[in-house]
Amino acid sequence: MTTVMTDPLPTAPRDPKANRLGLVLKEYQGAESTLCAGCGHDAITSSIVKAFFEMGVEPYRVAKLSGIGCSSKTTNYFMGQAHGINSVHGRMAAVATGASLANRVLVSIGISGDGDTASIGLSHFLHMVRRNVPIIYVIENNGCYGLTKGQFSATADRGSVKKGGLVVNQSLPIDCCALAIQMGCGFVARTFSGDTKQVRTLLKAAIAYRGTAVLDIVSPCVTFNNHEGSTKSVAYARENEDPLHEIGFVPHYEQITVEYDSGTTKVVEMPDGSTITLSKLDHDYDSHDRIRALALLDKAREELLFYTGLIYYNGAMAPLDQQMNLVDEPLATLPESRVRPSRETLAEIMESFQ
Repeated sequence: MTTVMTDPLPTAPRDPKANRLGLVLKEYQGAESTLCAGCGHDAITSSIVKAFFEMGVEPYRVAKLSGIGCSSKTTNYFMGQAHGINSVHGRMAAVATGASLANRVLVSIGISGDGDTASIGLSHFLHMVRRNVPIIYVIENNGCYGLTKGQFSATADRGSVKKGGLVVNQSLPIDCCALAIQMGCGFVARTFSGDTKQVRTLLKAAIAYRGTAVLDIVSPCVTFNNHEGSTKSVAYARENEDPLHEIGFVPHYEQITVEYDSGTTKVVEMPDGSTITLSKLDHDYDSHDRIRALALLDKAREELLFYTGLIYYNGAMAPLDQQMNLVDEPLATLPESRVRPSRETLAEIMESFQ
């Protein structure tokens, strides 16, 4: 018998710019943005693209959700291969709850605005938070309604001056971070769209978190709210941003090592084993202290301070799908025979209520 020796089939060299899945950054991008040049929302989009790329999340395993507003156009600009739902104004949180229960294996990211969340959608946002729906909930907060010529939104600080200088906001702002903490949210952060390193780190931590992760990102509207007198302008944010800590993130699939000086660093462990490293700056701040977090936000509101970073963290809360004891398989994939009760089963259920 003669043995024929053959060379092994050549394998394509791994792209050095690819992530751990072998995907390149372009595969996480979407359509070209049609927002105003310089819009803070586009900086957030770039951070989302890089965060999901670096975390190695398959785009087809992502569900993108949005409502109505400039912010809600953002989902079209990243991960074109992901699932997407553009709901009606203010109802994204409710739709996200249903989508998450229908397919628990998808990574849900909702992009909302200060109007979509803090005005027409406020009640839906609060119920989503208290149920701990597994979702990365990004609020692109510019303090104005950009689609309707820049009126003050519900998050505009008291004393803010409208473009033109003739109108001053007299109403107290709604603080979405404070409300989220009060409703039991276990991951609450505030940041600035221009601080791309911090935004990307917080997004990566939010991806690893199992539950509702609220990221309130000040995202200046360069057309209607970027003037002197605005507390949501690029200049105000850059001059007044006061980070609570330096933030580093280590995914669970990498070797976890932390370098720190005693007493200056706090390591926060995510449910999946990933870690956030919080290195203290001038603030002796503990992100696990719920009461102190609320006091910090109240001080920030009264004094127009702009603290950024991980404001509150509690990793012990069960997400909604665990609370409801859902089966391991996504409900959307189950056959009708497993999701539709028989007549006998319905009769037993009705009997149990008598």
